[in-house]
Amino acid sequence: MPPPPAITDASGHAETPRENAGADTGLMSQTTAFRRAAARARRKQALDDQKRSFLRMVSHELRTPLNAVIGFSEILSCELYGPLGAPQYKEYATLVHESGLKLLRLVNQIVEIARLEGHVTDLDLGEESLDDAVEDVILQLRGEASSRGVSIVAPEAGTLPCLRADGRGLRTILTNLLQNALTHSPQGGLVLIEARQIGGAVEIEIRDHGEGVDPADLPRLIRPFEQGGATLTRESEGAGLGLPIVDLLTRAMDGSLRLKSTVGHGFTAIVTLPDASARPSLARARP
Repeated sequence: MPPPPAITDASGHAETPRENAGADTGLMSQTTAFRRAAARARRKQALDDQKRSFLRMVSHELRTPLNAVIGFSEILSCELYGPLGAPQYKEYATLVHESGLKLLRLVNQIVEIARLEGHVTDLDLGEESLDDAVEDVILQLRGEASSRGVSIVAPEAGTLPCLRADGRGLRTILTNLLQNALTHSPQGGLVLIEARQIGGAVEIEIRDHGEGVDPADLPRLIRPFEQGGATLTRESEGAGLGLPIVDLLTRAMDGSLRLKSTVGHGFTAIVTLPDASARPSLARARP
């Protein structure tokens, strides 16, 4: 039986039916792969939307009653509408208020780390003034620093470089690092904030003069809920979420976190972020 005739295209090239079949198969494979990739992208988007919805619900349902507890206990502890009677009532109301604030901070940290680990945090990267961010955070933590007898010092305030970051994320990073430093500083201690521009990046260094930690324990401190044998995690309050949040946020903003410490010589956290002139990376580092 004679073979099927070849088909000649306009250039004079003869294509056999087998070649045509191969080309059609390749085109179908590409189309199938494209459809599968599009389906995966749709499923991922739907999952991210579900995560966002869940986190909004959890955040609202937990924070709303907590805010009521915090607000009313503050009214009672201040005796806003008159004396409560026995002094113990005022003391108990103050304890309820302080405990409510601690619990609210924990809820905020859990929601934040869930957002970051689930890749559902929308960061708005742009030029940010490090001076403004440092000033805002120091003002926010002034009361806590005063109650602990610790001073927060930024020798280069007013001349700190600008960088490329998310404004809220940058303040979250500074707040967590400064709270960590305040917690582990001795009475009358000093927390130092410094920044320097290195190439296309800005390094922010926050250093305390506390007891420090064994260098071998440093990698464990950026794991959520880590409560290992280090002084930083075992002998202090908190759930061990501050440093993990900082680590995830810096990576989400194309940066990095480094920790340095030795026992008896304090603790240093160094955050590196792109400077204001840096272009966003095409593939942002995922937490």
